[in-house]
Order: sequence, then C-alpha cells, then structure tokens
Amino acid sequence: MIDCIFCKIVAGAIPSKKVYEDDHLFAFHDIQPAAPVHVLIIPKVHVASLADCNASHLEDLGRILLAAPNIAAESGLTDGFRTIINTGKGGGQEVFHIHAHILGGAQLRPLVDCVASA
Repeated sequence: MIDCIFCKIVAGAIPSKKVYEDDHLFAFHDIQPAAPVHVLIIPKVHVASLADCNASHLEDLGRILLAAPNIAAESGLTDGFRTIINTGKGGGQEVFHIHAHILGGAQLRPLVDCVASA
C-alpha cells in the first residue's frame, strides 16, 4: 500500500532498525519504545488490522506468533516478554498495518487486574 509507513519500511524507503527479516515477515525496533526492548513484527503483505484478517492470513499470523519468542530471545528477553496486537482505533492501533509488539527488558505492570469474587 503506497501510503502505509510500514509498507515503506519493508520496501526500504524509510530506514528502520531491523532485527529480523524473512520472506514473509519484517521486525524492527519501535521508534517510540514503551519498554527497554520494544520490537514490532509485521507481515510483508499489507493487511490493515487483525479485524481484516481471514483464513488466507492464517500462515502469516502463525509466523508472527512463532517468530516472537525467537526475536525476544535474540533481543535478550530471557526472563519473559509481552506480545500485543492492538486492533482498530478503539483498540489503540495507530498504524493500520497489522503488527505485533514485543515488549520487555523490565518488569512490566499488569494490563488487567482480576479480583476473585468470594
């Protein structure tokens, strides 16, 4: 997609701090990190969000999830990491090219506090 910043990163038109690339995926450091390690994994094919995925995207979605632990380990996250996919404007998605965030390198606060009812 011509106006997509992530498509431009994949094409090499915009520089990035690449950490991983194969025939299907591209991973790079986030320019506004929310943790000491903050890497984005994107498919090379443009899909706006997780809500736009269908069965034809199954392999790329699986590749993202399988690549995440390896990228995290190579980034020094040996004590754990968080993986997030924001979906749609209401879900906090800012760039409309599906991507997974890998966060770590510090103790991350819980996203949800659950209280058991008695």
